[in-house]
Amino acid sequence: MPAAAQTSAPESEAAVASLLPESLSPWTMVRDADIVVQAVMGGLAFASLVTWTIWLAKALELLAAKRKARVATRRLAEAESLDQAIRALGGGWTRSGPVADLAQAATLELRRSAHLSPEGIKERLAIQLSRIEVRAGRSMSRGTGVLATIGSTAPFVGLFGTVWGIMNAFIGISQTKTTSLAVVAPGIAEALLATAIGLVAAIPAVIIYNVFARSIAGYRAQLADAAGEVMQHVSRDLDRGRLAVASNAPRPRGVDLAAAE
Repeated sequence: MPAAAQTSAPESEAAVASLLPESLSPWTMVRDADIVVQAVMGGLAFASLVTWTIWLAKALELLAAKRKARVATRRLAEAESLDQAIRALGGGWTRSGPVADLAQAATLELRRSAHLSPEGIKERLAIQLSRIEVRAGRSMSRGTGVLATIGSTAPFVGLFGTVWGIMNAFIGISQTKTTSLAVVAPGIAEALLATAIGLVAAIPAVIIYNVFARSIAGYRAQLADAAGEVMQHVSRDLDRGRLAVASNAPRPRGVDLAAAE
């Protein structure tokens, strides 16, 4: 009996060793994983690539838009009237963009409402400017929803791959009729790699989404400042027009201005 036990022990160790991979590395774990786990890993890797692509494209877009809005708002503040502001914005790379659209909307509203009350002009113009701000903010937010989706779903997708891999590992234990941890360890490692890739895809997506949310809020605040400058120009131009009309109006006959004062 002792001799038989000594003979069976090396044989069982040899059988276990034959089931183990030659080397265990991230690449071999991906290569030897189940097809479902491989699909999960591939999808998460693609999601990570999409995250960094959106980060690069949106960061450059936000940087250029905020710079243009800052320069255009400064030109609006330095102008003395709306016409002068329009000329200042049209003399360079600020001739297009949301700030230029705000100034053009004010000019168009003044032209359409030439003989209407100033209060109605300001009310309609405020509505139009707010719509331009919302439209610009929505355009700048395009693409960030993908980051939110990746950040919220990638950990669960990775967890699905982990559960599937561990299930296959236990199925392998039942088929090999052995309880050695060395047999099940590669399968569990492959499964846990899916969770790791899910976290690698989710964590940057959440961080980048929050950074973009704050940056877009700051960009919309810049547009709100530009809209305020436009409204100030319109209000001053309307008051100047009323003063000009009042100064050119004929004085009533028979009225002593000194007595009236």
